[in-house]
Amino acid sequence: MLRGIDVSAYQPADYATDGHSFVFVKATEGTSYVNPRLADQTKRGRDAGLVVGFYHFLWPGDLAAQAEYFVSKAPERSGDLLAVDWETTGEGTHASTAEKDRFLREVKELRPHHRVLLYCNRSFWLDVDTTSYAGDGLWIADYVTAGKPRIKAKWRLHQYTDDPVDTNVADFPSGDALRTWAGGG
Repeated sequence: MLRGIDVSAYQPADYATDGHSFVFVKATEGTSYVNPRLADQTKRGRDAGLVVGFYHFLWPGDLAAQAEYFVSKAPERSGDLLAVDWETTGEGTHASTAEKDRFLREVKELRPHHRVLLYCNRSFWLDVDTTSYAGDGLWIADYVTAGKPRIKAKWRLHQYTDDPVDTNVADFPSGDALRTWAGGG
């Protein structure tokens, strides 16, 4: 298992990279928010030789506009990963399963040479999702032992804690295997 983290504007641009193979950086939310630390956090990951991914926090509605906004703001480099963060918004709403599926497909159409993943927590995966569609891979949040999320579905990444930062493992035998998979779009 490989170790990695995900960061947003809440974390500094000089986050710790030791012992990590990958980082996901929050890029966008809805159709108006861009992470003000996006460029610096991306540079930090690239400079450390990590596989870099970007995620978009999904809101209900305007799926095509959100997908276009995300890919217009997320840096584009071969081998970068893209993800949708599907969870409850600050207003207590969430995109529907159909909206989540459409967003994943829209992003894949806009960036066909990139892997596109679904990030959600265990509750959304088991209780909200009705299609089990996760694009190119499932990134599941379940705060239990690293690499042992309480789901039966095949997963690629597991966020197992958020203390002190969102910490993840990836189900790959080596960094080279992750890079090969990420570059295979």
